[in-house]
Amino acid sequence: MRASDAPTGPTAASHPGPAGDDPTLELAREQAFLDRARAQLGRMRAAAEALDASRASDAISGEVLSRVLARRIASLQDDPRTTLFFGRIDVAPQDGPPECFHIGRRHVSDEAGDPVVVDWRAPLSTAFYRASRQDPMDVVLRRRFGVEHGRLTALEDEYLRAAGGTGRDGSAGALLAAEIERPRTGPMRDIVSTIQPEQDEIVRGDLAQSICVQGAPGTGKTAVGLHRAAWLLYSFRDRLERSGVLVVGPNRAFLDHIGAVLPSLGELRVSHATIDSLLDHGRVRADEPAAVAALKGEARMAAVLRRAVWSHVRRPTEALVVPRGVRRWRVPAYVAQEVLDELASRGVRYSSARSLLPMRLAHQVLLEMERAGDAPDDRVQDAVARSGPVRAYVADLWPALDPAAVLYRLFSDAQVLATAAADDLSPDEQRMLLWDKPASTKGAARWSRADMALLDELADLLEREPSLGHVVLDEAQDLSPMQLRAVGRRCSTGSVTVLGDIAQGTTPWATSSWQDAMHHLGKPSHDLVVLDRGFRVPAAVIEYAARLLPLVAPGLGAPTSVRSNQGRLRITAAVPADLFTVVGRAVREATGAAGSVGVIAPDAMVPALGRELEHAGLGFGRLDLDHGDDEDHQVEVVPASVAKGLEFDRVVVVEPAAIAAAEPDERTGLRRLYVVLTRAVSELTVVHAQPLPGPLA
Repeated sequence: MRASDAPTGPTAASHPGPAGDDPTLELAREQAFLDRARAQLGRMRAAAEALDASRASDAISGEVLSRVLARRIASLQDDPRTTLFFGRIDVAPQDGPPECFHIGRRHVSDEAGDPVVVDWRAPLSTAFYRASRQDPMDVVLRRRFGVEHGRLTALEDEYLRAAGGTGRDGSAGALLAAEIERPRTGPMRDIVSTIQPEQDEIVRGDLAQSICVQGAPGTGKTAVGLHRAAWLLYSFRDRLERSGVLVVGPNRAFLDHIGAVLPSLGELRVSHATIDSLLDHGRVRADEPAAVAALKGEARMAAVLRRAVWSHVRRPTEALVVPRGVRRWRVPAYVAQEVLDELASRGVRYSSARSLLPMRLAHQVLLEMERAGDAPDDRVQDAVARSGPVRAYVADLWPALDPAAVLYRLFSDAQVLATAAADDLSPDEQRMLLWDKPASTKGAARWSRADMALLDELADLLEREPSLGHVVLDEAQDLSPMQLRAVGRRCSTGSVTVLGDIAQGTTPWATSSWQDAMHHLGKPSHDLVVLDRGFRVPAAVIEYAARLLPLVAPGLGAPTSVRSNQGRLRITAAVPADLFTVVGRAVREATGAAGSVGVIAPDAMVPALGRELEHAGLGFGRLDLDHGDDEDHQVEVVPASVAKGLEFDRVVVVEPAAIAAAEPDERTGLRRLYVVLTRAVSELTVVHAQPLPGPLA
């Protein structure tokens, strides 16, 4: 049956052939149905391209319509490397005939508007992910497809309820396992065809829910977070198109790797940021001891900064005198103080309250005029508020501020810091924060990375940060309380999906409690979900890495791999002089099979290792902190500090002891090593010249 010959209508379109037919014939029918679905998607795209935004009633409407059409056309782009659907469900009530629906990455309809492919985010698709023999959800048959270069190569049927005969394969799992374990050659792909029931419950959580996911390596927590963003945009489109959705990741290389996921799901309106780009309040030009950075990241600093800002409001010592015509109107100092106290007690931001002060003082002047028998109107009040005496009085009592000026003064003046610190910082801690040699001006100040979160807090104390509708925060365990507060401000009236793993915290201020982290985010009421079934990391790898858990995260349960493929683990010792030679041999062997290869080494060792691999004729890309590759490479050299959130089919880890020793303390070093060891999807090779850390020996 050619695609053009396929019947139309909702029921016929969903029935390429009855389950139980000859497998070869059934696969051919499904392929013909896929060809028809592609043709319908092409028709939908052509129809969108034919629309003319210039016919709008006015220029503004035309511009808006043009943007909407551009997004619509982009969302209808067909990717020939994949398929429009990855599964099918046959749904039937207990006493009715089955109706078939193909589940795919986006909705496709025919000329009559009937569905050809149902979007995976639609309520109907929930049954594809959650139906079981214990709770079939009216699903008679669930079908999965094998795919190669955009064509269907296999199908697998799972019967959830006896209905009309027996299937060729009464159990599910072979194609699902093959898809999970399929080698990766490009960026991180979506898991939309392999979402598990516990993952689907997170993805489809209500927009009002803030969810925290404690996910072990390989449990798919990052992909779950991205699919949740896509599902929320589908289900709450009108609300989130106005308020926005943001994904915050640990570094730019990570964002580059996940950048293909949401577009592949038809979503183009999600912003991406790292914590550094989100808190970009100037150039970072200074490094500082870890103890100082950790102190600046503590939540106590929020109270210190609040006092530093509001300490600029002065008590009036003289009356406000406003000449107008031949009269001079006077507002006593105690009345002006009452106005200042009332504004300060309202809970508004510093600059917002300051902008209200001239009108409040002008109102007091008008009251004096009325007592004298005048009848001033609103125009008089506006004129008084804009007058020179009022503006000068406001500037003296409530000066204009900017974040850099406040922080510069705080770290340059011991008395100012002592006043703002109150009982929150000890004298020793105050000395840690004070600059030894303050810069001559705020513009010359050398800010550190930790200062960016303080500047962001100050910016919000002056002017409220607008809230987004939803934020997805990945690797949240690595953020300081002040950084978490910064993210929380950006979803203060929205919700958040927090993703992380306590065991993978690799900063000195890494959280040890999700309850504390969610409190700093401003979401004390939340759902905590634990994902401990590893779908991507094989048992041999996760069991080896889990030896570190008693040291890095006491009390945290070890993850369990549910992969049928146990994976491969090799530990290779080398003498120091031959370390890179042995690494080169391991990399060359790893490239003998399809799939990606990650070579993860201590940051300081990466340049020399790269030169040795080039000398050996091994081509590779390099993932650095601030950028990824412009093209895909089978082999990627990755500094250990950038490995978090990435995965490769085969991983070669170079000198584990040096990776751990590069961190400021033992716990952080072993956590970094735990991250590095869990990046492999099928095979892990550890090459070392130094003795392995105790638990791994």
